[in-house]
Amino acid sequence: MKKWLLTVAVAASFGAQADEGMWQPYQLPALADELKAKGLEIDAKSISKLTEFPMNAVISLGGCTASFVSPKGLAVTNHHCAYGSIQYNSTPEKNLLKDGFLAKSYGEELQATPGSRIYVTEAVTDVTDKVKKGLESKVGNAFYQGIEHQEKSLVAECEAEDGYRCQVYSFHGGLEYYLVKQLEIRDVRLVYNPAASVGKYGGDVDNWMWPRHTGDFSFYRGYVSKQGKPADFSKDNVPYEPKSFLKVSAKGVSDGDFVMVAGYPGRTNRYRTANEVENQFEWAYPEGKMLRERFIEIIKETAPEGSDERIKYESLIAGLANYAKNFTSMIEFYGKSTMLDDRKGRESELANWISKDSKRQQQYGKTLAELDKLIVEGQDHQARDTILGYIRYTTMVPTARKLYRLANEKQLDDMAREPGYQERDMIRFKSSMERIDRRYAASVDKAVLFDMLKRYAVLPASERISALDKVFGIGKKLDEKKLSKTLDKMYAKTTLGDMDPRLAWLDKSVADFKASNDPFIKFAVAMYDTDMKEEKKDKELAGKLMKVRPQYMDAIIAYNTELGKPVYADANSSLRVTVGHVKGYSPQDGLQAVPFTRLEGILAKDTGANPFDAPSKQLELIKQKQYGDFYVKSLDSVPVNFLSTLDTTGGNSGSPTLNGRAELVGLLFDGVYESIIGDWGYDPETNRSIQVDSRYMLWVMKYLDNADNLLAEMEIVH
Repeated sequence: MKKWLLTVAVAASFGAQADEGMWQPYQLPALADELKAKGLEIDAKSISKLTEFPMNAVISLGGCTASFVSPKGLAVTNHHCAYGSIQYNSTPEKNLLKDGFLAKSYGEELQATPGSRIYVTEAVTDVTDKVKKGLESKVGNAFYQGIEHQEKSLVAECEAEDGYRCQVYSFHGGLEYYLVKQLEIRDVRLVYNPAASVGKYGGDVDNWMWPRHTGDFSFYRGYVSKQGKPADFSKDNVPYEPKSFLKVSAKGVSDGDFVMVAGYPGRTNRYRTANEVENQFEWAYPEGKMLRERFIEIIKETAPEGSDERIKYESLIAGLANYAKNFTSMIEFYGKSTMLDDRKGRESELANWISKDSKRQQQYGKTLAELDKLIVEGQDHQARDTILGYIRYTTMVPTARKLYRLANEKQLDDMAREPGYQERDMIRFKSSMERIDRRYAASVDKAVLFDMLKRYAVLPASERISALDKVFGIGKKLDEKKLSKTLDKMYAKTTLGDMDPRLAWLDKSVADFKASNDPFIKFAVAMYDTDMKEEKKDKELAGKLMKVRPQYMDAIIAYNTELGKPVYADANSSLRVTVGHVKGYSPQDGLQAVPFTRLEGILAKDTGANPFDAPSKQLELIKQKQYGDFYVKSLDSVPVNFLSTLDTTGGNSGSPTLNGRAELVGLLFDGVYESIIGDWGYDPETNRSIQVDSRYMLWVMKYLDNADNLLAEMEIVH
């Protein structure tokens, strides 16, 4: 697919498609007239230039988005994005999650979770031809390995300049490849987070719901060496000085105003087939919801609230609960929708379009059938694969496996190693091992693993793995008491729960692993051959899909272009821009949701008990109508959260919501319950993103938490 065709498709369809679309920055100049008509006041070309304002102020945290808001590397993101760092620095005696935290000086700022990063995107280069060169005749695993080798070569060349992290991203299922170059700031510090009763107000009850009253914001700061280069944490480091930063608006936005978001959305599935839709909604989501909810139950049953064990798992509980509710909504709205029939209809129309032209028949005639066959093949062992996949939420099993894999990979030349185990990954790898100390309790880990193994043990004999059965002593019929005793012994004997012995394994040889008596190391050694065999099978299938899915996407793009429909790539964690408007919606017949909530809503919801337990000082300020500088006459209060039509998903959390002048008017942190299914298709009537209003952020900082030092550091515009 030629880039000019994508550009034509974008320009032709943009104006007629509401606010749908997660656009790659290079696409935006083609939309200049439409963007201006919607309300963009700055030059559309500037949004396509990643080294210029405002795009160079928008940063990735590797899972969430953030933005620089001061010339000294101060970065604002969501409270839930900083949650892991807040939890990492919390203890029962000094619980930053519960009480909040504010550094009044650089010296008081706390080191974020080991491995925390700030990524500043500096360049995005089309490398499609380079990635695919010479691989036309290869298939399956050979094609997969060929693509991986080309990507690793491009990344190695890109990272020759110290301080950068590079990655090749696949777009449209492998139709296009782009090399993304990011400055990697390795010294990240926690600067300020409001108390959980502000930052997580409403908790899981209000998650994905409207009306919302959550102060979901926190601040990090990036540090570099005195020479201005990325460096590991050191007291000698100095605040990073970004090339630009966002001004924070104290004026905010009103109903109907233009807004846009630049951020790093994770994954969407808008071009998936009917077969994939049916399997995901009718099997994978229900299974995932059940397992996540059970995990939360086990953690809460095992680790009492307020204990050190519970604090260690609060971040995991939050993540599990978030997606359990996400899956609940997915299932609910799928049941009410015509999505499956719509996908089947779309595929039928596509097949009909292909059949009407001999050239299209030659190019795409077998594509749909081949893709469907491979998708079905990938679902063969999904019950077993799901259970084994969810074991990744335990700690000892995946830790031992990763360490032994590292020992094996280190025997190879660096370029021949599996991604994740190359020299470029070692700092990150070590950090993941260090984080375990504040995220692991043997009692919880054992309870979760026991539950998962019980589920595994009732699978049909054909789905069982002999090496795994042998390690855990699982026979044809499960003996729960025996399994429990086996796990008790394994957890009592392992030293992987202790930092120093765990880190020591980073430098051990394969022979050292094979000689070890540590029960989890022995498990990893026993499983290795099976793991590698399964991985090879997975790569064979992936390689086949990497050949067929681009053909499918090429057909969809050509077909949609002819129909004047929007053509944008599914989200893949790369930088995207979405545009929209402040707007309410009707969640159901007879109800109309207005686009703003107010301080008084906090007062109305408050029960004094978690999760509706706002600080007493905040409640008093609201009762006294202490609106200060952030009063909005039309609301007769201070706005807390607002709705927009922005097309977003997970990964956009923390994204700056900007007005037409690219001033920060809010932080995107959620979507409404009805829009969760938007990962699979945008509905202009119900797709709504939820933002924390910049005026509420400033109000909390000024009147509740006295964060005067940070307010003075930011440029606030009225």
